[in-house]
Amino acid sequence: MPYIHSVARALAPHAYTQEELTASLLEIWGTKYVNPERILRFQQNVLVGGRNLAVPLERYGELKDLGEANDAWLEAAVPMATQAVQELLDKSGLAATDISQLTSTTVTGLAVPSLDARLMNTVGFSRDTRRTPLFGLGCLAGVAGINRVGDYLKGHPDQAAVLVAVELCSLTLQRDDLSVANIIASGLFGDGCAAVLMVGDEHPLAKSSPLEWSNPRSAFFEDTERVMGWDVVGSGFKVVLSPDVPKLVAEEIPGEVEGLMDDAGMKGQRPDFVVAHPGGPKVLTALQEALDLEQEDLQLSWDCLQAYGNMSSASVLFILQDTINNPPPPGSVGVMAALGPGFCAELNLLKRAA
Repeated sequence: MPYIHSVARALAPHAYTQEELTASLLEIWGTKYVNPERILRFQQNVLVGGRNLAVPLERYGELKDLGEANDAWLEAAVPMATQAVQELLDKSGLAATDISQLTSTTVTGLAVPSLDARLMNTVGFSRDTRRTPLFGLGCLAGVAGINRVGDYLKGHPDQAAVLVAVELCSLTLQRDDLSVANIIASGLFGDGCAAVLMVGDEHPLAKSSPLEWSNPRSAFFEDTERVMGWDVVGSGFKVVLSPDVPKLVAEEIPGEVEGLMDDAGMKGQRPDFVVAHPGGPKVLTALQEALDLEQEDLQLSWDCLQAYGNMSSASVLFILQDTINNPPPPGSVGVMAALGPGFCAELNLLKRAA
């Protein structure tokens, strides 16, 4: 099976506390909303301590439409992705020309040529690098990207591949949208980038890789298109976020995890560790209760949410890096999981090298 060798991250360049961000939002919405204190409660209830933003706070008011927001996305996304991928290569001792496949994912900006195409120039990949840009998978794309890259490496066991996720959620904020979904999103979502190096089991770095990847699992839940996603409007990406997300997590995820373990020949067993996307406090609590976990089992997810907010597809890759840096015992088997628009889930098994 393929291996996960390493992860690198790049934070957006402008860091703010949650209090600073809330004060800015109250300046915009305080006189328009019937109960400004409710905005403050929403901001506090997401349990985020601070976030990094793609552009300085004062610049957001200058972004008038989707085009200007997308220009700002490109301006920040390409350098962040370049930084993360270059750090990944430096840590591994590989050159860009040693990478055979490059996958990029985002749901917060549009680019044609795609983000991975732009990295061909800034990082210096070979001209015959196979590229796969992913768009629209949202928060689950970190795990889905790992799974698609793993599928590729199963057929190319002597090769190395890179996944890079860039999410600049702050650039999707709708300043004139006073819906509960948008107000919650304004306090929850942050900006970040992560890159992952994976190798096939015949690659020289396989033996030094800390995690073995296997058993990719996809689950699509029918008739849930309006649970999570975007409405694309003139001013940009308008969030769709249903309060039913925690309920769906509680109803659907236990069966998917059970099926994952059964398919791996581990019927009736529980994972030793969990690498879970931190959708928000209610989602993490629902996942914790549904899988009969202790809070410490998801502590890395809680810590990531508090430190950076929900960075969509990049968040679970941050947690993957923290898992590698705080490794479970040799031979441990964990579940990696995320949910996103569709509404759907992606899962896999990770085994700590002995």
